[in-house]
Amino acid sequence: MIRGKGARSHRFAESPVLKLALPAWRSRLVGLFLLGAFGVLIGRSFYLQIINNDFLQEKGESRYRRDLEISASRGKVTDRNGDVLAISTPMKSVWAIPADAKLSQAQAQQLAKLLDMEQKELARRLASDKGFAWVQRQVPPEVADRIAALKLPGIYQNREYRRYYPTGDMTAHIVGFTGVDDKGLEGVELAFEKSLIGHPGSRSVIRDRRGQIVEDVGSIRSPQDGKDVRLALDSKLQYIAYSQLKQAVADNKAKAGGAIVIDAKSGEVLALANWPTYNPNNREHLSGAQLRNRAVTDTFEPGSTLKPFTAALALEHGKFRFDSIINCAPGKLTIGKATISDAHPHGALTVAQVIQKSSNVGAAKMAATFAPQEMWEMFDAVGFGQAPRLGFPGEVTGRLRPWKGWRPIEQATMSYGHGISVSLMQLARAYTVFARDGELLPISLTRIDDGPVTGAPVFSAQTAREVRAMLEMAAGPGGTAPKAQVPGYRVAGKTGTAHKLEGGLYANKYVSSFVGFAPVSDPRLIVAVMIDEPGAGRHYGGDVAAPVFSAITGNALRTLGVAPDANMTVAQAPGKEKL
Repeated sequence: MIRGKGARSHRFAESPVLKLALPAWRSRLVGLFLLGAFGVLIGRSFYLQIINNDFLQEKGESRYRRDLEISASRGKVTDRNGDVLAISTPMKSVWAIPADAKLSQAQAQQLAKLLDMEQKELARRLASDKGFAWVQRQVPPEVADRIAALKLPGIYQNREYRRYYPTGDMTAHIVGFTGVDDKGLEGVELAFEKSLIGHPGSRSVIRDRRGQIVEDVGSIRSPQDGKDVRLALDSKLQYIAYSQLKQAVADNKAKAGGAIVIDAKSGEVLALANWPTYNPNNREHLSGAQLRNRAVTDTFEPGSTLKPFTAALALEHGKFRFDSIINCAPGKLTIGKATISDAHPHGALTVAQVIQKSSNVGAAKMAATFAPQEMWEMFDAVGFGQAPRLGFPGEVTGRLRPWKGWRPIEQATMSYGHGISVSLMQLARAYTVFARDGELLPISLTRIDDGPVTGAPVFSAQTAREVRAMLEMAAGPGGTAPKAQVPGYRVAGKTGTAHKLEGGLYANKYVSSFVGFAPVSDPRLIVAVMIDEPGAGRHYGGDVAAPVFSAITGNALRTLGVAPDANMTVAQAPGKEKL
């Protein structure tokens, strides 16, 4: 109200000056505008709250929703009888969001103690400027539960798996091992990675501001466990080969050794052992020597174990017969400026006796009747100079030089296993031609259940049988390996003794070997043994490797229940008559 002295009071709007003459339609327009605005707001609210509610909820949840990886278990590795050689056990991994991991001094001390970790190292990992940091992988479940009970801010856990190897060092080189991320690094674990590896799944959850899961949204992708792999390996035979090889390396004060057992019927690898070895469950202090799968990755000059192949080629081409005479006197043979010598001089020997007595001169004279290409093609046909294709990491091809560059002396030395290098696996496989009537079998790490296995023909059945007879003579009385004999079984095989090459020169170090099979009447097992650098005063294959062959073969045949094929002599007490 405006009130003047002596004047009548009146309302502000009644002032003739201030009073505006507004049209009535403008008031109505403003009212309609305000009403429309309210209508839009109501419509928008209805759209957001009713029609598009899922979109808004998704946007809200996205701020707190996380996709968790669900680990998949790696497939088991078993032997041919189903005994477990490698299995994944549940573990936990501790991780952190460094920005949220604000631990007190006491909390940090507790966590470090449970993880057996230096507190400084823990602080370093939690000081990361990234949104994610591993604190420790593969924590035992009981330890992980104690950590979870502490309810530490910014500290979380995921489930994962740790690989465990029940047979430990006994099967280390054939089974191999995985890394901390559960991926194969060596052996079968690497060779069969695509089959063994699982495919993780994922699940969506809602976390609160503290990181705790408050709602399980649902599965995005289900985990797929890896497939199991059943090996051809027989754990009982593996133990026999491993224990006998270990003892032989110790007895002969050798640097290393390897042993392989192959099923002559199927080509399956029933045992593969190396020494030295390692424990795949504890790999903190490993050396290169321990990790090497020598039977597959190392090569050596096989020595006289190659003479049967030279004899087989001579018989196959009809240039010699089983009883053909070769003059090996005076135990030496000069080719160009080089001279070949026998360990023990011999006179006239039959082809069979050349193998039985292991005459270098006799083998060289047979080789001299072939063109270099013929001899090379034979070596190539039995697998020398090419990888066995087992799928093992580090498989070697060996060394077989092209035939066009061969000199006469080189051809002569290769006839008795010098100037050529092979792996123990290659050598063991090559002997399937004598155990299988001339067929070279493919080798398998996995169990074969599909029936009979056929190989590639290399020699005729007649040639293979005649060489088999020679090899039985070599492993018997009068041969170079009588220590290879197995009571109750006829055995056949050949010794090998070769100098080691160091820096391109032959050193005063040896590799002793023996390869053979049994029972001769119906070969079931092929066994190859290599002893590297024996140092107990013996170095010949017949003294060092042959006894190992005998022990492995005898125990393995009896374990498999293979019927004896030789007469056994029964020992009697003095003064007792034979009944």
